[in-house]
Order: sequence, then C-alpha cells, then structure tokens
Amino acid sequence: MDMAIRGGRRLGTVAPARLEKDHLLEQAMEATGLDDFGDRWFERPMEALLDAVKGEARLNAAGDFSAMKQFHHVLRDRLLAQMWFKRHPEILARPMPRPVVIVGPMRSGTTRLHRLLAGDRRFSHMRSFETISPVPRSDFEEVLDGRREDFRPVLAGRIMKAARLANPRTLSIHPTGPYEPEEELGLLVASMWGMKHEAQWQVPSYGRWCEGESAVPAYRHMANLLRLVGWSQQVSSIRPWILKTPQHMLDLDALLKVFPDARLIFTHRDPHKVVGSAASLAWNQTIIYSDDVDPERMGREWLRKTALQIERMRAARKTIRPERMIDVQYEDMERDWNGTMRRVYRFLELDIEPALPAMEDYMRRARALKRHPHTYSLAEFGLAEGDVRERLDDYVRAFDVPIEGERPRSMAPRSARA
Repeated sequence: MDMAIRGGRRLGTVAPARLEKDHLLEQAMEATGLDDFGDRWFERPMEALLDAVKGEARLNAAGDFSAMKQFHHVLRDRLLAQMWFKRHPEILARPMPRPVVIVGPMRSGTTRLHRLLAGDRRFSHMRSFETISPVPRSDFEEVLDGRREDFRPVLAGRIMKAARLANPRTLSIHPTGPYEPEEELGLLVASMWGMKHEAQWQVPSYGRWCEGESAVPAYRHMANLLRLVGWSQQVSSIRPWILKTPQHMLDLDALLKVFPDARLIFTHRDPHKVVGSAASLAWNQTIIYSDDVDPERMGREWLRKTALQIERMRAARKTIRPERMIDVQYEDMERDWNGTMRRVYRFLELDIEPALPAMEDYMRRARALKRHPHTYSLAEFGLAEGDVRERLDDYVRAFDVPIEGERPRSMAPRSARA
C-alpha cells in the first residue's frame, strides 16, 4: 500500500495529504452539504492530535494517506449524526437504562467477556461495522424499508481486509468480522478522543494532553451515538447496552457522569501479560503507518499507560458502591468460564440459562482461533519482568491477580480489596 501511494504521488494521481484542521472541516462540509458538527469541543482534541501526527508520528505515505481518510470519515459522520438528530428528534429521547460496562486494561480478557454477554438477546451491543461507521448514510431510511442494502458492513469488510493484508498478525491479535460484537471505541474517536490514536500512531504529546482533560464531552457524544445505533438497529430502547473499551480505565469518572446507573464488571490479568500484549498490539498497528518505530520506546510508553489506567481506575472505584461492581480474573475465565459467567449473572440478577447456547457456540469458535495464538514477549519491547513488577506489584497484591508461573497467594476466592 505504501509503495502504491508513493507511486501514485509521483505520477500525480494521488494528491498529497493535507492534515490541516480548517481544510479537513471544509472538505467534510463540501462532501455532505452539511455544516453542523454539534458540540465544537471536539476541535480541541483534534488540534492536539493533528499537531502530534505532524510532529511526532513519522508517518509513511500509507500513514498520512490513511490519516487523512480517517479524519474525513470522522468529520463526515459528525455532520451526518447531527442531520439524523434533527430529522428524528426521538433518537435523542431514547432511554439508556443500567448499561453493563466492562472495565479493564487492554488485553485483560475484556473482548471475551464482552462477546459472551453480547450473545444474550436481553442486551444490546455494538457490531464491528458500527464501531467503524456508527452513523448511517443519509439514505438509511431506504435500508430500513428494504429498498437498499446498508453499505457500512461492506466498507468494514474492505477496511479489515486491507488491515490484514498490511499486517496479517492483526487477525491473531484481535479476531473480528463486520458483524462480530465490538467495543464502542469508535464512538469516542468520533470526538477525536481516545487511546485508539495512540495504538496506531506515535502521538505521545496527544496522549498526555488527553490525560489532563475531562472526557465528559466525548462521553456525552458517545451516548448520543449509541442512541443513534440503537435506533438504526430498530431494537427496544429498554434493552441495556453491553459496553467495553480500555479507555474507560482512564475515564471512569466521565463514564459515570454520563451513565450514573451503570453496572461495572472489572477484569484483571497478570500485568506482565497485559503490558507485553498491549505493546505488541500497538506495535503491529503502528508499523503499518510508520517506517520509524522504536520498540523500546513503545514498551516504556505502554508500561506507563497501563500503570496510569490502573491508578485512575482504583481512584474512581472509591466512589462506587460495592453492589454496583464485580471483579473477574482472566485466569478464572481461562480455567472455568462457565462458573465465572454464572457468578457474573448472579451479580446482574439474571438467569444465565437462556444465554448459555450462544455462549457455548462463541467459546467453540474462540478455541478454534487459538490455533493461531498471539505471541509476544516483554523483551521484544526492551522490558523485563522486574520493570513491570516495580510499577504494578501493588495492584497485583490489592486485587489478588494471579501471576503466570507463580502459585496463588491465597486459596480464598479472589476479589478486590481496593
């Protein structure tokens, strides 16, 4: 892809990328014929992100071309979202009762837990094509009455195919398809917010800028986009949403302001595995867009980021009533997923039996995919186990997190004590 774009630019068939805020805003308005972006707060993170992309990301031709397309896609969707809110005011009136929110670091088993719960038809969930393109096109009413096919799953399939061609390892790291249950990270990207940008581009100044800002405006827009997705799915608005993204570890305070009655499931995993896997995920995405990526710098950054996620999660938990949250260990899910899910369903005060057939089907498919496991090590990213233990051993002790290769600290049932 990179060579093709370079060749196209030499021939004049592919225009240079223009990563300038005013130009990108104008292009989106021209493409849609619309001019209402909603809350203009998003321009602040957009400016920080553009500065970091131009100053730090060291993008190759494929990288800056993809960045331009991503910014255009997000801005066009903001304009279309406001169009739908005006055309159908009932969308913003949809209730969002008692969402179930999975909160855990990257690579801590949140995807498995999310997909197990998503098989239960008593809940609503995002699908992968909806996190890529949450906003229907302007002709979507023709889709609803059967006159036209929704193009968004087709687009998602093309994007996934291109990503796998660029780096086939992405399939083993995060297996997915257009209709697979998926996290709502794309709804935060709609406000130019979140760790997705840090996991695909080298933009540390942007990450630190976000860490110092309130995420409430991004979460408010996320909630409205969820209402739009629910409306487009034509499902009952009384079905609780199943949500999950590692971003919630950093922004739990903002999430709880927007979803004050959320029920929270916290996931925990050996931090040596979390840090190594998160660095590997970011590495395998970033090298698609940049030819100058330092693995040791990436390892240090994801160790810092993981430690910050845990620090902020622990601080936010002090304000949450115990009956509103439950802790789930990755190792417990590995050893006995059925028993662990029964404990989760007792917390949710639901009968698990109607959901078990879909859960068993998902676990069969997940086991089949393990024939192509995600392999990584801390050493690849310039880290040793001692580096992780120094930063995160207090978290391990507080939550009784099992460390691979070590005997459990206690035979008592593991639960959070901090």
